[in-house]
Amino acid sequence: MGRAKKAVLAYSGGVDTSVCIPYLLNEWGVEEVITFAADLGQGDELEPIRRKALDAGASQSLVGDLIEPFITEFAFPAIRANALYQGRYPLSTALARPLIARRLVEIARELGADAVAHGCTGKGNDQVRFDVAIGALAPDLKVLTPAREWGMSREETIAYGERCGIPSPVSKTSPYSIDLNLLGRSIEAGPLEDPDVEPPEEVFALTASVEAAPDAPQLVEIGFEAGNPVSIDGERLDPVSLIRRANALAGRHGFGRLDMIEDRVVGIKSREIYETPGLLLLIKAHQEIESLTLGADVLRAKRQLEMQWADLVYQGLWFGALKDAIDGFIERTQGAVNGSVRLKLHKGNATVVGRSSAGNSLYVPDMATYDAGDQFDHRAAEGFIYVWGLPTRLWAASQRPQP
Repeated sequence: MGRAKKAVLAYSGGVDTSVCIPYLLNEWGVEEVITFAADLGQGDELEPIRRKALDAGASQSLVGDLIEPFITEFAFPAIRANALYQGRYPLSTALARPLIARRLVEIARELGADAVAHGCTGKGNDQVRFDVAIGALAPDLKVLTPAREWGMSREETIAYGERCGIPSPVSKTSPYSIDLNLLGRSIEAGPLEDPDVEPPEEVFALTASVEAAPDAPQLVEIGFEAGNPVSIDGERLDPVSLIRRANALAGRHGFGRLDMIEDRVVGIKSREIYETPGLLLLIKAHQEIESLTLGADVLRAKRQLEMQWADLVYQGLWFGALKDAIDGFIERTQGAVNGSVRLKLHKGNATVVGRSSAGNSLYVPDMATYDAGDQFDHRAAEGFIYVWGLPTRLWAASQRPQP
C-alpha cells in the first residue's frame, strides 16, 4: 500500500495514543498527523487533551461533539435490541467505536488524508471494531496501528513518550485503565486482573455502594414510544437528557455495577468491571414493556436475534450485512412497543412493579381473570390439549417396549 502521507488519529490523550503521534512521524515516516478526540459525554475537559496532541507533534488537533448521535443512532438501537453481550454487558464501550470510526473516515475525506490510525493494542476488542468499521466504510484508506506493531512494553512505551516530551498520565497509585462515556465506565488492569480480587470501592464513580445508597426506595416510571424511551416520571426529555437522568437515578441507588469474566473477540478471557446504570435501567424497562405489547412468537424470535445483535456489535460488525438485516426485524417489531414501566430502585436493585400500554397491550383482563367476568372458554381447552398433545402420545406409544 505504500507509505502514508497524512493520517487522522483517533485520540484519547492516554499513553498509547499520545505516543502514536511521534511514533508515526519519526518511525513510520508519516508526514502529517491530525488527531481527533470525540466528546461522547464523558465530562472531561477536552481542551487540555487537544493541547496535548499539538504538543506531541500533531499538525491539527480536532475535537468533535458526538453525544447526540451516540445516543440516538447507537444507544437507542441497543435499547430496542435489549442488547446484552453474554447476557450481561450492555455494550457501553463497544457502541462508541463504529461512531468514532465513521467520524474518522469523514475527517479523512474532508482533509484529504490517505490513512486513519488508532492506538489499540493487539489483544483488545477495539482494534477489531476500528479496523472492520473503517474497512467497511472506506476500504481505500490505510489503517495504521502502531501500538499493535511497535512491540514495546507498557514501561517502554511510557519511556518512549517521555523522550518525546510526553508525560505519563498513569501513576503508581492509579493503575487502572478506564474508558468513559455517557453510557458508562469500563475499568480494568491493576489488581482487577486477578479475577478473585473484589473490586475496591475506589474504582466506582457513577454508582453508589449498597451501603451508601439511600435507605428509602424510589419509584421511577419510564415511558416508551415505538420502542424508544421518551420520558421519566411523566416528564418528556430529549434523548441525551433522558440518559443523563437515568444515570443519576439508577446510580444514586447503586444499580448498574457489573463484574464479569468476558470473552474477548481475540479468543482470551478478561475480567471487566462496568458501571452502566442508566443503560441497564432502560433496557430492563424496555424488556418489560415488550413483554406486554409483543406476542409470544415474536418475543421468542426476537430473543434469539438479540443475542446475535449483541455479539455482532461486540465483535465490531456494526456495518455488516447480518446486523443490517436484524435491524430491519427489530424495527418492524417496535411500532407497538408503547407504554410505561414503573420500577423500584433500592440498594443496588431495580425491580419492576408495574407496566401499562393504553393502545397496544396484549394483556386482556377479561381473558386473564378468574373472577365472574372471565370470558375464556374453558371447555375449548380439552380439544386444544388433545390436538396439542397428539404427537407426544403417538411418539410415546411407538416407543413402548413390546411384550
